[in-house]
Amino acid sequence: MSNFTKLILAMVFLFSISLHANVIEVCSSCSNKSLKEAVKMASDFDTIYVKKGTYKEHNIVIDKPLVVIGEDYPVIDGELKGEVITITGDNVTVDGLFVINVGTSYTEDYAAIRVRKAKNFVIQNVVLEKLFFGIYLEKARDGKVFHNKIIGDAKEEYNSGNGIQLWYSKNIQIEHNFVQRVRDGIYLEFSDDCIIKNNVSSNNIRYGLHFMFSNDDIYQDNTFENNGAGVAVMFSKKIKMIHNVFKKNWGSASYGMLLKEINDAEIVRNTFEENTIGINIEGSNRITYKNNDFINNGWAIKVRGACYTNIFTENNFLYNSFDISYNSKVNDNSFNSNFWSNYTGYDLDKDGVGDVPYRPVKLFSYIVNRTPETIILLRSLFIDIIDFSEKVSPVFTPDNLVDDKPRIKKIAW
Repeated sequence: MSNFTKLILAMVFLFSISLHANVIEVCSSCSNKSLKEAVKMASDFDTIYVKKGTYKEHNIVIDKPLVVIGEDYPVIDGELKGEVITITGDNVTVDGLFVINVGTSYTEDYAAIRVRKAKNFVIQNVVLEKLFFGIYLEKARDGKVFHNKIIGDAKEEYNSGNGIQLWYSKNIQIEHNFVQRVRDGIYLEFSDDCIIKNNVSSNNIRYGLHFMFSNDDIYQDNTFENNGAGVAVMFSKKIKMIHNVFKKNWGSASYGMLLKEINDAEIVRNTFEENTIGINIEGSNRITYKNNDFINNGWAIKVRGACYTNIFTENNFLYNSFDISYNSKVNDNSFNSNFWSNYTGYDLDKDGVGDVPYRPVKLFSYIVNRTPETIILLRSLFIDIIDFSEKVSPVFTPDNLVDDKPRIKKIAW
């Protein structure tokens, strides 16, 4: 059978479905007064139109291909009794609902909307408030989570859930969502080939983004701001983090981004601004850091050990208290062609590259790593003297951690 014939047959099939699909209305004066009733009576590929109003119901199970559309954000009130909507059928769209009052449990991860073992779903334009978990994808695939607003009221980690959670899911697009005041804004575990794009995750109790054991994912054009511990990326490989903003993640255990056991990744054109630590790196290898801005952080980059064959090139290090912190005298990473605002060298041949190599690791950062209380001496003359002596004759810092081609001017891209 030719591809053209297959296309014609597919079009005929879809057209025949549309001919038989019905529109079912839900309202206080309709024959169907609840979404749960409408789902039960609907046939495959029908559209359920929920009119404006408040519907007090929970445990709504959508187990067949349906489109559920809300008029002016009808409220689905779970009355704190448990999970509100669970999708178990393929080809389901939920659009334009306002879901509130998800039940809280210490044994069940109740969600406003859960997708369980389903594919080809769309969740879009929903507003979720007074929730435990927001959108929970469990062994789901080939779905889209677009343009949703998730606002929690989390106070403590132990009694709160995540905004958008993926567990053993694959090929999911999560775009243009706004997540705030939950435990982790976006959480992925064992979820591959996903795209996380143009989301804002801020003011969350723990992480703006938290993912583990998830490979071949792309994180692009997101903003992670003012989260309790920043962003954590762990035990994954072949990820791409492009053009994200990590900002104002302050605290003794906060990072713009924490990398742990990450391999073969690309971190490109991101902004790390006003974080306690821009990037905290541990056990991560073969990562390219390129065209990133590190601005006004306590530490721009902290390398804690077991990090090999990483490349830091064409990044801007601007006005950080410490640019690089290293806890080892052994260096197997490359720092090349970066701009350092603390560089005081010269460029006699005017080629834009400093004639004197730059050593970004200060002795004082080595001291602070071992004795944090010494940070109070940061601006003292004594510290300037010992940093200068270490730069002239390295003893405690890696001898080969040098940028041989430091840029004279900030790099633009």
